[in-house]
This record gives sequence, C-alpha cells and structure tokens, in this order.
Amino acid sequence: SERVVAAVRAGLRDLGENYVQEAVAMRAALADALEPSLVTALTWHGIGHLQRNKARDALACFTWFHGVDSAALAAELSKRAERDVTVLLQVNLSRETTKSGVAEEDLPALLDAVRGLPHLRVAGLMTMPAPAEDPETSRPVFARLRALAERHALVELSMGMSDDFELAIEEGATLVR
Repeated sequence: SERVVAAVRAGLRDLGENYVQEAVAMRAALADALEPSLVTALTWHGIGHLQRNKARDALACFTWFHGVDSAALAAELSKRAERDVTVLLQVNLSRETTKSGVAEEDLPALLDAVRGLPHLRVAGLMTMPAPAEDPETSRPVFARLRALAERHALVELSMGMSDDFELAIEEGATLVR
C-alpha cells in the first residue's frame, strides 16, 4: 500500500483491483494514509471477473466495472446500484474457454440490453488476448477491439497488461491494467 500511497500523492487517481476483498483492504489503507480530499478524488475500477452474487459488495467499492460479460450480470448491477456506474463490456476475441467475455457476434445484443438498464453507463469495451511469448501477437486483437468500439460509438478501451500495454496504447487503449 505504500507504493499506491506514493502513486496517489504523485497524481494517480484511477486505481484498479481484481477482487472486492483486496479493494476493501486497499481503500482502508489509503483512508488511513491519505488526506480525505485525495481519498474522495479516487476512481476505483473493478478489473477482475465479477460474479453476480458479489455485485452488492462490488458496488460498495467500485464505480467502474471492466468485465461486464452478460446481460444477467449487468441487470444485477443495475438492480443493486444506488448511483450511476460505468461499465465496459468484455469481449472474448480470442475465444478462449478459460476467459470470460461475450463473443464478438453477440456484442450488439449485449450492448442493447445493457444500454437499456438504469444506473449503468456503457463507456467502452475490454478484452484480454491469449497469453503469448511475443506481445506483438496481441496487436490484431487490440485492433479488432478498437474497430468494434468505433462501430458502436464507444470511447473507452480497456486492454493491455504488463507484457503488452505499449502495443495496446498504440492500438488505442484508453485504460491499461
């Protein structure tokens, strides 16, 4: 938490966690270490897969959700939300069975379903390419996600992690994990 405190003091305002319990612990640590004005200026991103039964707890921690992959999850978030939240729809472009996300051809239906729900603001898309030794193999996946976002008039693109974030940025990522 000391490194996160230093990053916030240096100007970082967007923080992400994979799990609700990790976010709860980090939020408590930051509340103890930072000035209240800095704590309230933070935007918390849920970047891991979210199960519907954790929606209530997740809404207490996050205002952005990077992995909405079904109409059922979106409906649960909408039902439990007491304020507006921003969602990114996860698209499984690599079609890996071990990864969450809607298939590319099913994105329009999911987008229509989520756009009709109260308290949810669809801001963009998220994807995670298949792991590869050469990060360059991720580039076509990132380019496909950008094209999908453009086709559906979505601005935010959450893509890229430690090994391939530079390529993701070159391909239009607005958020990296």
